[in-house]
Amino acid sequence: MKPNAVLVRYAEVFLKGGRRPWFEARLREAIDRQVSAAGPFRVREMHACMAVAHRDSKGWDLPDIEVGDALNAAIGRCFGVVSWSPARIVAREISRIEAEVAAIADEDVAGAETFKVESSRSDKDFPLDSMELNRRLGGVVWERTRVKVRMKDPTVTVSCQILPKVAALFVETRPGPGGLPVGSSGRVLLLLSGGIDSPAAGWLAMRRGCEIDAVHFDAAPYTGPESRAKVEDLARLLAAHERSMRLHVVPFGALQADLRDGAPGRLLVLLYRRMMVRIASAIAAERGALALVTGENLGQVASQTLENLAVIEDATAMPILRPLVTYDKMETVALARRIGTYETSIRPGEDCCSLFVPDHPETAGRVARLREVESRFDVEAMVAAALKGVEALDLP
Repeated sequence: MKPNAVLVRYAEVFLKGGRRPWFEARLREAIDRQVSAAGPFRVREMHACMAVAHRDSKGWDLPDIEVGDALNAAIGRCFGVVSWSPARIVAREISRIEAEVAAIADEDVAGAETFKVESSRSDKDFPLDSMELNRRLGGVVWERTRVKVRMKDPTVTVSCQILPKVAALFVETRPGPGGLPVGSSGRVLLLLSGGIDSPAAGWLAMRRGCEIDAVHFDAAPYTGPESRAKVEDLARLLAAHERSMRLHVVPFGALQADLRDGAPGRLLVLLYRRMMVRIASAIAAERGALALVTGENLGQVASQTLENLAVIEDATAMPILRPLVTYDKMETVALARRIGTYETSIRPGEDCCSLFVPDHPETAGRVARLREVESRFDVEAMVAAALKGVEALDLP
């Protein structure tokens, strides 16, 4: 089949009631931004779906397009898209539909073991109902190919969707990431390390409509430049899903060393994390972010017990979102592989989370005890010094 459009479907946006047009507009903006960077494409609105077509198209007599890797990747980065199909968009005349189905039969069905036709009507005014369309179009395919009909698990499914103005024909459906359009749920700040978990958590937050900025706590000179380079690459992978991202790099090594030299070893991890959320909260407030996002899990490491998560949250009034809280490690790894961050995350390079870590960290921290230890330090001055040294990188 020679496509002249890509039919793009969405699902969860339908549940938004009176705000549905606003969500649809955000989705269209996101798709348009992605596909226009992939080639000469633009988004056309249809009934309960959208179509990506050539940017010079007028009306619905659309020129053919090339659905290559760049366009597939662009649509695949659009949260809110549940599936998409390279398609032929044609006039709603049965003779025109039959002619296009005949061409599809020659190109996509001939030589297959089995086929079926699957029709649907968004507009019930069309003179043929779905069953009649199936029989008529199936007859066209069989006459040209003599391929057997099989209703369950056929080799090829020829789909015909009758829309209010046009008909769409397609033979494959590719899954999208689902979720909500980026930016439809507000801005958040991701605490981004160089590991596997935090990029996956950021991706999940974006999938729920969050536009993210990121903050990285750089432990130089105790960690090498490869650690920061890895984080910048991870941030770019995430930034590809949205308009832009600001990565804030916080100098954190000296602060960690001060805590190491003046606090009980068992509490160091919790002290680090409390300092991180204080600094991140200040950056988030400046950027208009409504919450922090972390890659923390429940029970995965010593610092991630319920008691310790509560101790960490005590250091900020800002909500902390933990999209991976119920994932086990293998599920997180599988997600990281699927979204394309895994290979970058496993590159060599330490981060601050593994620096000066005691052999037996506290697993059941108490807020009163952490506050008592922090009273030995000028916490406000330490946070202010870290904020003064922040370097901000704007990533396309």
